Amino acid sequence: MDGPLYEQIYHYLLEKIKSGELPRGGRVPSEKELADQFNVSRITSKKALEMLSADGLIERVQGKGSFVAETLPEPEQIQGARKSYPQSWKLVGLILPDFADSYGLRMIHGVEERLSELGCRMLVKITYDKREEEEEAIRSFLQLGVDGFIIFPVHGEHYNSELLRLVLDKHPLVFVDRYLKGLAACSVYTDNRLAAFELTKHLLDRGHEEIGFISLPVENTSTIEDRIQGYTDALIQHGLRMNPQHLMTNLFSSVPRSFEERNVQVDFANVQKFVEMNPDLTAFVAVEYNLALILREVLLSMNRRIPEDCSIVCFDSPHSAFNKYLFTHVSQDEFAMGRGAADLLQMQWDMKEISFNNTVPFSIVQGDSTTA
Repeated sequence: MDGPLYEQIYHYLLEKIKSGELPRGGRVPSEKELADQFNVSRITSKKALEMLSADGLIERVQGKGSFVAETLPEPEQIQGARKSYPQSWKLVGLILPDFADSYGLRMIHGVEERLSELGCRMLVKITYDKREEEEEAIRSFLQLGVDGFIIFPVHGEHYNSELLRLVLDKHPLVFVDRYLKGLAACSVYTDNRLAAFELTKHLLDRGHEEIGFISLPVENTSTIEDRIQGYTDALIQHGLRMNPQHLMTNLFSSVPRSFEERNVQVDFANVQKFVEMNPDLTAFVAVEYNLALILREVLLSMNRRIPEDCSIVCFDSPHSAFNKYLFTHVSQDEFAMGRGAADLLQMQWDMKEISFNNTVPFSIVQGDSTTA
């Protein structure tokens, strides 16, 4: 039988009830028994039982189990209830490469809070920024019968085939943090070009003209491309040109599961070489918080004072209850991003017209790494 696994279980039990193999008042297999029988999660078997209950075919008694209804609905009533069932609650698959206090955690809180308000349940899968993990997560969530996806795509030059299929099949889907170029899909993200422009302008306004930029490899990632463009825009508007020698885009330690001693030491050595080769630089834009940490250690090891000798700005930072921050940074409204993604899914379920490109606010937060 084709279709999601929860529907297969639903139809399996429906046939048992129709044939009388499960008599009126008879006990229906439990969530655990069905999960074991069909080799699925209890979330899947639970959804099948809730569908049967919504159709009036079974009655669920807390602490005792599920039983076939004494009075069964007419076939046309079953079909009608079956059609309306998905509106009662929905299952959403959230897929993201990683999360931390500096970025990602508050987005998850926003997604979860809004989905709860909308009566939805959420499954979460971490991909560790690996394309094959992202593909498998999409496949497994489809088998579980999720009604929609919220995906923070992996960093990389190519899109995976499962993700492309979701877009082509017009499955309810929202990308967060970035948009994917060339794909007609709904996304919610920070205007990274404008944010990088404002961050670089913060340095220019303090008299810096020789400003470096350090980053992960670009690899067709809209977030990084837009940040480089915003950095370039600010220099040009200030009457300066972007010097390619001031751009470093070969760092890897901030990739999920990579911020460990060996990788950090490699990036430390590369950043140190970059700084030594560009002694004229007095300020730096770091594309991520962890890269700013490495840059800071490099500068301190070279007896450069921060911010007296060199200034650093970056994207994102761990939350501070006392409003004290190591770096001046772009604070993205992750919470709004998460809530917005859930709302955009609901609009797709309701067949409402949506915009593919949706941005959330950001702010520049003063830290100890630049002069006030």
